[in-house]
Amino acid sequence: MTVTAGGAILHAPTAQAATTESASTTKAAATAGASKTTSAAALRAAKVARQKAKAGKAVAVAKKQVGDPYRYGATGPGSFDCSGLVQYAWKKAGVKLPRVAASQFARIRNKVSWRNLQPGDLMFFRGLGHVGMYVGKGKMVHSPRTGERVRIDKLGGWRRASFVGAVRPGM
Repeated sequence: MTVTAGGAILHAPTAQAATTESASTTKAAATAGASKTTSAAALRAAKVARQKAKAGKAVAVAKKQVGDPYRYGATGPGSFDCSGLVQYAWKKAGVKLPRVAASQFARIRNKVSWRNLQPGDLMFFRGLGHVGMYVGKGKMVHSPRTGERVRIDKLGGWRRASFVGAVRPGM
C-alpha cells in the first residue's frame, strides 16, 4: 500500500512511522511547552516568596527603630530621616536602595497601588517628599520630621490625600 504525504510517496510501514513520529514530536513539544509554563510559574512563585521573606525582615528591622529620633540626613543606627529609615531596614534584609525618597521611587520598578499594598512596600507622600514603610493592617512606620521620633501611624484621610505612589523593593 502506498500513501502520499506532502508530495512524497511512502509505503504503508514508512507512512505509519512518519505519522507516529509526527504525533510523538507534537506531543513532546506540547509537554515541553507545559513544562516551560510550569517552571516559569514555579520560578515566579519562588521569587515572590523570597521577596516576602525579605519584606518581613525589613518590616521587623524598621519596627525595632520605633522611638529613635529624626535627624535630617541620618541613615542610622540610632537616628534616621524618612528615606534613611527605609534604606536601613531594607539593607538589613539584603536589598540595596537609593538614598533619597525621590530616587527610591524612581529606581524601584515594581510600582504598587494603594489597594495592593503589602508589608514592606514603600509609600510616598507630598510630591515624593516623604516615604514610609507599610507594615500591614492600614499602618506604616516612618520617621516623620525634626523633633519627632520613628513611629507607627494609621493611614488616615490625610495620608490617602497626599499619597503619590508605592513601590515593592526586593523583586
